Amino acid sequence: MQREITQRELRNESGAIMRAIDGGESFVVTRNGVPVAEMTPVRRRKSTSRAAIVKAFKNAPSIDAKRFFADIDAILDQDPTIS
Repeated sequence: MQREITQRELRNESGAIMRAIDGGESFVVTRNGVPVAEMTPVRRRKSTSRAAIVKAFKNAPSIDAKRFFADIDAILDQDPTIS
């Protein structure tokens, strides 16, 4: 749930607010009682291990590279001199 804070609170308590955001809290900033902004944590990227990726694709069909690129060339115009 988002907590409402005033513009003044944001200015005066920015350090505490930033720590709260870092901890997962969200805020709606108001000016004269009117909401003007939302402050939410940025989603952090989750990395996947190489072993997990290899396991996920273990049973995937193999790809014929020549046929794959031929199919791409048949669909897309990849001539860099044509705009």
